[in-house]
Amino acid sequence: MGKTVIIGGVAAGAGCAARLRRLDEDAEIVLLERGSYISYANCGLPYYVGNVIKSEDALLVTKEEVLRERFRVDVRTRNEVTAIDRKQKKILVTDLAANRTYEESYDNLVIATGSSPLRPRIPGIDSERIFTLWTVPDAEKIRRMVTDSRNKRAVVVGGGFIGLETAENLRREGLQVSIVEALDQVMAPFDREMAMLLEENIRENGVDLYLSDGVASFQAEDHMVFVRLSSGKELSADFVILSIGVRPNSQLAVQAGLKCNERGGICVDEQLRTSDPDIYAAGDVIEVADPVFGEKTMIPLAGPANRQARIVADNIAGGKERYRGTQGASVARVFDLTAASVGAGEKKLIRRGMVRGKDYEKVVISQNSHAGYYPGALPLIIKLLFSPDGKKIFGAQIAGGDGADKRIDTIGTVMQMGGGIAELKNLELAYAPPYSSAKDPVNMAAFAAENVIRKLVSFAEWDDPKPGSGEIILDVREEAERLTWAPEESVNIPLGQLRGRLEELDRKQPYIILCAVGVRAYTAARILLQHGFDHIKVYPGGARLYRSLQGK
Repeated sequence: MGKTVIIGGVAAGAGCAARLRRLDEDAEIVLLERGSYISYANCGLPYYVGNVIKSEDALLVTKEEVLRERFRVDVRTRNEVTAIDRKQKKILVTDLAANRTYEESYDNLVIATGSSPLRPRIPGIDSERIFTLWTVPDAEKIRRMVTDSRNKRAVVVGGGFIGLETAENLRREGLQVSIVEALDQVMAPFDREMAMLLEENIRENGVDLYLSDGVASFQAEDHMVFVRLSSGKELSADFVILSIGVRPNSQLAVQAGLKCNERGGICVDEQLRTSDPDIYAAGDVIEVADPVFGEKTMIPLAGPANRQARIVADNIAGGKERYRGTQGASVARVFDLTAASVGAGEKKLIRRGMVRGKDYEKVVISQNSHAGYYPGALPLIIKLLFSPDGKKIFGAQIAGGDGADKRIDTIGTVMQMGGGIAELKNLELAYAPPYSSAKDPVNMAAFAAENVIRKLVSFAEWDDPKPGSGEIILDVREEAERLTWAPEESVNIPLGQLRGRLEELDRKQPYIILCAVGVRAYTAARILLQHGFDHIKVYPGGARLYRSLQGK
């Protein structure tokens, strides 16, 4: 095996070093990290900022001395690789502490340099009160700002995973928080209606949300930062946190002539080799395959980075392991909700030119996280995207309470195994009242999808009825339920009375049927369709979702 040099010591780099040592006791392993820390949990940084994680030590997954002593890895922090000489199989390293430069030879090289947060050239962005949250020192600086009693207000620029988690933790620490997002929604991978559920909850928790409004400039004065938005609005804050995306740290690879994509991601094969067979790459810095459509993409997530690290180590040790791609399974807590997704969203399907009904179908259902009669049940809104024949699942999104994570993992597992709606429907899942229902929400999503495939039901869009469509909402809830809230324009016939009052309805009129969560609406649709009503749709997710998304 010879000598392996690993550039980068966080998730992929440290994981690769530890796995490689377990496979080969005699291998020479050198780990070079330009920062002061290795193997730290950067996903936990927002929770350290918010004092949920109390100790900095808790963020350190594997300490430098442990990797050095237990795994006999030559760990060198504060050592930055500045060049790769592929012909001579050497790298140029700068020891930042000693201020000296030296060469290091290798037999196998692993590039695990990760990614860095974007910091665009916005006027005033270099203020010392404008931070990014990506490393332990970043978190320490922001934590000091949070604990300084003089600081009352913060602006978070960016409504992605890190931005929302950071905003939540700042708010829980008592700060007034504003989120600025240039897009028209938070959580870009989510479809619009699912993101709106998160936005509703964010506002309910006292956070100001500015959507479709980017930052034009920053201006620091004394102990304040003034944030001028593209709309002309101006926000003031004691400090600002940027969370507007990342870019791969692939400069070394580009300079060395390794093949990279247009976004800077290092191109690798299934065994995670670069265009140089003696150089591997793993983590945020690489391009990965999207198993849903087979195309190349960039998905910077910790789980895939760790799996890639293991595969690289195995292959350096003589294995033939293959990386099968990244589905993008992800989850985040956003105040009172959990947001989870896997695979492609509907926005991506539409960008690919796919048409609902012809190229894909979807269902959106509302189910409780566990048995409704057991205390503490919370709604889960599940969106499932699949092929019209049900043989392929394109993706899923969930917003809701407890159990969103295990449901997205279940759907993602079926996807990875090549399963479709039939496989999802037939899953046998563990049930007890505190954890689920006898009909698990995952099974229920598959049942709804099967009904669509068999043409037993049609679902409306979340923003239906649209002006001028002529569609009328038929609310089949009980009159008492409507006392709390009812759509502004709707016809009410409770489900139990529907068969006896069919003559009150026009068989040529298009109706969108609404109930609390969708179950009664489906039953009503089946009644009407079998009594000569041809233009019937069910509102997805019921009144609970309608009120959140449309509020009228």
